[in-house]
Amino acid sequence: MLPRGLWPWRGRLLSTPGTWGPARPWPLPPPPQVLYVKLCGNVKYYQSHHYSTVVPPDEITVNYRHGLPLVTLTLPSRKERCQFVVKPMLSTVGSFLQDLQNEDKGIKTAAIFTADGNKISASTLMDILLMNDFKLVINKIAYDVQCPTREKPTNEHTAEMEHMKSLVHRLVTILHLEESQKKREHHLLEKIDHLKEQLQPLEQVKAGIAAHSEAKTSGLLWAGLALLSIQGGALAWLTWWVYSWDIMEPVTYFITFANSMVFFAYFVVTQQDYTYSAVKSRQFLQFFHKKSKQQHFDVEQYNKLKEDLAKAKESLKQVRHSLYLQMQVEELNEKN
Repeated sequence: MLPRGLWPWRGRLLSTPGTWGPARPWPLPPPPQVLYVKLCGNVKYYQSHHYSTVVPPDEITVNYRHGLPLVTLTLPSRKERCQFVVKPMLSTVGSFLQDLQNEDKGIKTAAIFTADGNKISASTLMDILLMNDFKLVINKIAYDVQCPTREKPTNEHTAEMEHMKSLVHRLVTILHLEESQKKREHHLLEKIDHLKEQLQPLEQVKAGIAAHSEAKTSGLLWAGLALLSIQGGALAWLTWWVYSWDIMEPVTYFITFANSMVFFAYFVVTQQDYTYSAVKSRQFLQFFHKKSKQQHFDVEQYNKLKEDLAKAKESLKQVRHSLYLQMQVEELNEKN
């Protein structure tokens, strides 16, 4: 039996070095640590993570890499993790949701809501969305998304960014102005040709209806002149050959008063002064619309096409004017 204070350890005696007295047992080595690994998604495309920092397969994370937000989520059809790089100042909520549906055709519905449950419009910039936490609903399944906090820019930094945006916008406008205007001119010319093709058959029908209405209006005016001539001749015959002026004077007075009543009634009904040009235009329009209904001529469509054609011609005139001014500036620069 070994003396007290000496203990065997794997075939040899151990004692505390540098001390006197009985030996003490050397502390046992710690048990080997086991590294737990959990794989998410497709094993071929994803690296392993430590168990303490692994992300649940269904969780949506937002991280920043090289200054750009990186949204990582699990696609419902393929059950694999996918990363989407977001351009905050250019991408919108609608474009982000469209990218999700383009990547996974199994996504039938997708929407984004605030933490309070209010739906966010598709035109909202992603930069504004990533300022606060939100909910992403995919196929009626809601995912809570927590956005990392960002440092608020100072007033000086904000002013510099706005100045930089304005400068970039002006540079892009200057560099691509002539090209964009030429494209717009070509587009307007095509639009004008298309409108003229649509108006050509309508113009033919409209010309026939207008000629018919003009003829009826002129006939009505000539009939009115004939009636006035007959009325004047009848009054003259009654005054000098049948009766005397003493008898016909009150008759002519009442006839004049009746005509005044007719003119006033016309104003009450039409809210227009009784002028010959106004009466002719009104009667022409009445004949025109009546004939249009008979021939099934769509007056509203014709007017809309004419308005679109006028707007397109005016826009083309403005574009060509700006191009002409730009050419003048280039010629002056070449001379200088």
